[in-house]
Amino acid sequence: MEKLKIAGGYPLKGTVKIDGAKNSAVALIPATILAESPVTIEGLPDISDVQILKHLLMEIGGKVTFEKNEMTVDPTEMVSMPLPNGRVKKLRASYYLMGAMLGRFKKAVVGLPGGCHLGPRPIDQHIKGFEALGAEVTNEQGAIYLRAKELRGARVYLDVVSVGATINIMLAAVKAKGRTVIENAAKEPEIIDVATLLNNMGAKIKGAGTDVIRIDGVEHLHGCRHTIIPDRIEAGTYMILAAAIGEGILIDNVIPPHLESVTAKLREMNVPIDIGDDQIFVGKSGEIKAVDIKTLVYPGFPTDLQQPFTTLLTQAKGTSIVTDTIYSARLKHIDELRRMNAKIKVEGSSAIIDGPVKLQGAKVKASDLRAGAALVIAGLLAEGITEVTGVEHIDRGYSHIVEKLNGLGATVWREKLSEEELEQIKSS
Repeated sequence: MEKLKIAGGYPLKGTVKIDGAKNSAVALIPATILAESPVTIEGLPDISDVQILKHLLMEIGGKVTFEKNEMTVDPTEMVSMPLPNGRVKKLRASYYLMGAMLGRFKKAVVGLPGGCHLGPRPIDQHIKGFEALGAEVTNEQGAIYLRAKELRGARVYLDVVSVGATINIMLAAVKAKGRTVIENAAKEPEIIDVATLLNNMGAKIKGAGTDVIRIDGVEHLHGCRHTIIPDRIEAGTYMILAAAIGEGILIDNVIPPHLESVTAKLREMNVPIDIGDDQIFVGKSGEIKAVDIKTLVYPGFPTDLQQPFTTLLTQAKGTSIVTDTIYSARLKHIDELRRMNAKIKVEGSSAIIDGPVKLQGAKVKASDLRAGAALVIAGLLAEGITEVTGVEHIDRGYSHIVEKLNGLGATVWREKLSEEELEQIKSS
């Protein structure tokens, strides 16, 4: 295991290129199970979640190659083999294997998903959709068993807007008999990306990106070539970083409309931003002012950027309030920021931040993926050296982060954890 070490205080400038969307990749890769010939996905990020999914597909008989951000999956010899635990426990999005395997094989056994610990994230809406399509779903010894004689189209109303449930029901429904209608569907760009892949494979999906999605089942899906969308969360993270300590950073390979809520908040803080067709330039900030943030489902402010934005708000003049309406437990980074001299208090699902403060280097721990990003930005701002453990969380969603930061002028490096540090982590 490793830790990141960051020498803070270096102003950053230059260009950073954004990789493919993590939240698309973890659904696109399972979707290849549904095809009857090879599928190629271009532009995948080189992150640990992608590597885990590659090996999971190989476990069930897929032939998978992944080179230079391009993955080709030959699903022709896949079998409905149980995936009870192991790698499944390492990522939350392993639940997409349920919908894809149910859609192809009419049965699946998948261990309860892992990933970041962000409080209750039940899969009841996924199960509601599977059952509406005709599957029997049981929880046996920590694994979800799905069985169906056949899948038939149905009308599914999601009680809670859920990206995962929307995509999972799409995966299960594309080969069901008849029409499926998903109401109160999530609208995220990643859903459109998955629907585009499935339609390129021969599916009939309309309405992706709206709150009503209609799917007419087909008997066969074929292989295709698909290019993933850019990662709006990685792009937003670098926009926030640029606002915090940048002297002019060009963020390349983005879809600016996907980042409108972040752009609006940064401009509200007096951060200069210029928008191009597929680039965003964040100029050097002067005095930035406090703002309030409330996370909402897309197109609202993304919960995945709440934690990095909290770090930025420690540098803003005045008092800011950040409220996370999506994941109540997504405030674990606050204690770590306090170690670095941040003035933040937590009330319920809100963080109240007073700024500006001068952050100090410290030893901190990333409790999840986006908390890790928040602490990296804090380390870049801080005086002295910051050590961040829990790097495995960061590697789940940010490819080549050390190289990208150092390319902007940062001083960041990895070190192996000592035996003593490993023991401390095990006992904590």
